[in-house]
Amino acid sequence: MAGNAFTAGVKPGGLTTSTEIRILLCYLIGHAGAPLSLGELETALLSEELVNYFELIDNLSELCKQGFIQQDENGRYTILPSGAEIAEALSDDVPRSVRDCAARAILAAQQFSRKEAQHHVEIVPAANGTGYNIRCSIRDMESDIFSFSLYVPDKLTAKLARAQFIENGDDIYKLMLAALTSNDALVAELLKKSIRL
Repeated sequence: MAGNAFTAGVKPGGLTTSTEIRILLCYLIGHAGAPLSLGELETALLSEELVNYFELIDNLSELCKQGFIQQDENGRYTILPSGAEIAEALSDDVPRSVRDCAARAILAAQQFSRKEAQHHVEIVPAANGTGYNIRCSIRDMESDIFSFSLYVPDKLTAKLARAQFIENGDDIYKLMLAALTSNDALVAELLKKSIRL
């Protein structure tokens, strides 16, 4: 395994060698409980500033070439026996704080992916040429059980609204239903919960 990694965008305490990155990737892919997508790995590791994007992509490719991991037909990564051996034998070479942080971030990324499959958001430019319309929906069995549309002034607000709806769509649905049925106690409870978030 190779030497120093490119470290732009990596916080102090992040991984600085290709060897550490490859061990961490084998560890995460082997312990995730389900095959991981590139998006989940990117979201988890880059948001925590544990590795550089280019190093992540390069080391995933090398691990595939060397037969430690593989991509399934959906493009998701799974561990191979030789990769599992590396993860078990060498995982202590990666600081425990980094492993734990990465594992928590992977779990959060997997949860977001599951919610994203059910909570849909479409962002389209507004007809008048300024701002964006976003259409949010919750689907069950290919039909909408809840949907709404709203106008937002810019792309950044649209992206923030998308992320919040994916993360909290169920609570938004409950809040809307409670408000429409005049269930003031449930409205108060849901608003209190959202303030704590």
